[in-house]
Amino acid sequence: MHTATLSKKGWVVIPAELRKKYHIEPGVKLAFFDFDGMITIVPVPDDPIEAGYGLLAGEGPSLIEALLQERQWEREKDEAEMRYWSEKEPNHA
Repeated sequence: MHTATLSKKGWVVIPAELRKKYHIEPGVKLAFFDFDGMITIVPVPDDPIEAGYGLLAGEGPSLIEALLQERQWEREKDEAEMRYWSEKEPNHA
């Protein structure tokens, strides 16, 4: 566990080990989050879009594939229902 002391000016020194581990260098922006009484400090990347690119790659099933499969299932179900009702209708010829 790392500790720091708050100065009279409200400054806190982040321990060197953590600065190195999380690549926190002078000039890096930090975001502060209050989670029900706990403060979390998170480095803010210069380009959040670039930093997040590929972050979820390979994580679980593809949502697009799942959507396409669901749409295929619905299409097949609708076609089967249409065939069922078209066979039940009397021929008016």
